[in-house]
Amino acid sequence: MKSKIVMVTGASSGIGKATAFLLAQNNCNLILCGRRKNLLDAVAAEIKALHNIKITTLVMDIRNRKEVFDAVASLPESCQTIDALINNAGLAAGLSTIDEGSMDDWDQMIDTNLKGLLYITKAVLPRIPKNGDGHIVNVGSIAGKEAYLNGNVYCATKAAVDSLSRGMRVDLSRFPIRVSAIHPGAVETEFSIVRFKGDTERAKKVYEGFENLLASDCAEAIWFMLNRPAHVNINELTIMPVAQPNASTIHRKS
Repeated sequence: MKSKIVMVTGASSGIGKATAFLLAQNNCNLILCGRRKNLLDAVAAEIKALHNIKITTLVMDIRNRKEVFDAVASLPESCQTIDALINNAGLAAGLSTIDEGSMDDWDQMIDTNLKGLLYITKAVLPRIPKNGDGHIVNVGSIAGKEAYLNGNVYCATKAAVDSLSRGMRVDLSRFPIRVSAIHPGAVETEFSIVRFKGDTERAKKVYEGFENLLASDCAEAIWFMLNRPAHVNINELTIMPVAQPNASTIHRKS
């Protein structure tokens, strides 16, 4: 993957940011995407201070189809080929039973986790090499493998990412373009702060009493996927903290 161009969505924080740093460390040029220009610019500046690579930033709301296609169309000539797309942008909103859930939260999750992934993939596909060098990695979740209490719609969106990854792999293998998916368990990022709408105290409790995954753990798994021999595709990886054997069980220290 050295000297290749990789697009990372949701690159301003969490897994996306960690993946961007690891890619840069390995001499990949980057297209970093996100909604928050100040954070995206800060990530780009921090990476440039450490690594001699090219970075392009695209500020867009992945839920907005026009913004996505306009942003991709605005890429400079040097980014006409995108060797890999890391579909990382995603979120959870709320943690309620289905009867008490907010429909606004549902729309936000469906529009981001599923429709946003579709929009950016559709926009970028014409630029991905069709000779076996192109790769798409979708960031799912253990929530897409196992539903848990009050997870309902979030779990459904990540199950859709799982299913869509399988469908994309079938459709794009004829080129070929490789398609992989990573399904992490509990990773301490902004995830819970977003889910609980800025309630940092509640979010902090999610990760208390056990050793959770780090964003860098997921980044290293993504890098592993990207660097298999040309004839090898890692269809999916489920990556969990040792203390979390499944979606709904976490062994916490008393």
